[in-house]
Amino acid sequence: MKTFLIILFGATFLIQKAYSQKYKPVLEPYPGLVKADPRLVLKTGYLVVPENRSKPAGRKVKIPFLFVRRPDQDARKKISLYTTGGPGYSTTRNIDSIGYDSGWLAYGGFIAFDQRGTKRAQPCLDCMEVAAAIKRSYREGKNKDSLVSQAVTQCRNRFTKQGVDLSAYNTIESAEDINDLRLALNIDSLNLVGISYSGGLMLTMARNHPEGVRALLLNSPLPGYVNFEEHALFNINEALEQVFHNCKTDSSATKYKNLRTKFHQYFSAITGKKYTIAYQEKGSKQANNLTYTKNELLDAIIGRMNSRQVSTVPAVMIDLIEGRHDKYVQEEFDGYFAGNSSVSLGMRYSVYCSEQISYDDPTLEAQQHLVLPWLAGYPFNDVNHAICNCWKVKAEPAIAKQPVYSTVPALISAGDVDPDCRPFYNRLIKRYMPNSQLLIIHNRGHAPGFSVDGTDYVKLFFENPYRKLTSQSKNLIIE
Repeated sequence: MKTFLIILFGATFLIQKAYSQKYKPVLEPYPGLVKADPRLVLKTGYLVVPENRSKPAGRKVKIPFLFVRRPDQDARKKISLYTTGGPGYSTTRNIDSIGYDSGWLAYGGFIAFDQRGTKRAQPCLDCMEVAAAIKRSYREGKNKDSLVSQAVTQCRNRFTKQGVDLSAYNTIESAEDINDLRLALNIDSLNLVGISYSGGLMLTMARNHPEGVRALLLNSPLPGYVNFEEHALFNINEALEQVFHNCKTDSSATKYKNLRTKFHQYFSAITGKKYTIAYQEKGSKQANNLTYTKNELLDAIIGRMNSRQVSTVPAVMIDLIEGRHDKYVQEEFDGYFAGNSSVSLGMRYSVYCSEQISYDDPTLEAQQHLVLPWLAGYPFNDVNHAICNCWKVKAEPAIAKQPVYSTVPALISAGDVDPDCRPFYNRLIKRYMPNSQLLIIHNRGHAPGFSVDGTDYVKLFFENPYRKLTSQSKNLIIE
């Protein structure tokens, strides 16, 4: 154990040493990034740092941020920094305006910070070729995987010709971005707020720069040290089991009592089957016959396993099992053909390929499909081995797959019907962090938040991050 800890902390020290004293982070203005109440103190800009910190004189990246506070709030302390999930989504793009009483300002100053490579960042690693390939596969009835692989290769070639180092878009570099922004803004320490993928990013920041972290608030976090690809179908199945359990215990839902058996039988039986629908794209004058499979039907179910729609899932299952597909397939195709994706796929590929696929055991991944026949063949992610073989980035250092041991106080939130980041992951995080607390919220999906039945657990946590919280609701278990 002593040897392991020496290796672990030694690797962390080497990462910090490699990135120190070789460059100076620069802040550049970004006017018009967001509208804010004129009474607030607002700073918007780009953080400018090396793309690859081992080459400090090389290419630079520009990453947008906003920093807002009330005039009476400290500019150095009690600052919360939020980065959205993905990986590949933009944080600032989802913030249009900030009011005087806006959310996180109740606890102090607030920073919204993008991930490198996302929308508004420079460069932005968009891969428009992929969406076009998916549409073409449906319109022409061609193999989707083949067309997507070609599109990914085209996108990679485009960026490499521009000199972009695709291996530099990873969680360790993004954690350094957060710490560089903290130092550039002269902030003492941060409350780090992460959701889904960025929960793992904040854990990395806590490991590599504990001096800069006051507390962690992790909303459905995905710890980077799990092999998601080996668990993904089990995660979905576990969430479905919660839905079936709800049906079984709900006395008013007698028509759903045998839903689990019906679901398993139906979706196992239609594996490999193809269906057609007359689909008319928006703006088109004629309908085309498009082919779909059980994957699109599962999309319709899993896409509703969120806090707002989970109550509709049993009825949707019955509709699909009884052959009423059209409404739901229509909705899925509307999404595929909308063409307004907010994710920067290139950045997503770089992170997933270097941190997940590089460490995934394909044999274990494949076994999920054998033991869960009702989910067999379901493409649970838009990144896979074939895509990563085309994207060709380096694996992140092995320390990225080590659990984060930390005494930083943390509040972790989990939804019991989350099909992606299960409470199983949240308990793993908690195991290695003795000052963490876990909220498990009933009938909420991915990103369930921290408020339950009128009680704000962030407020209670910030009052004393080391004090044990108690549940104020029958819909909440605190571990």
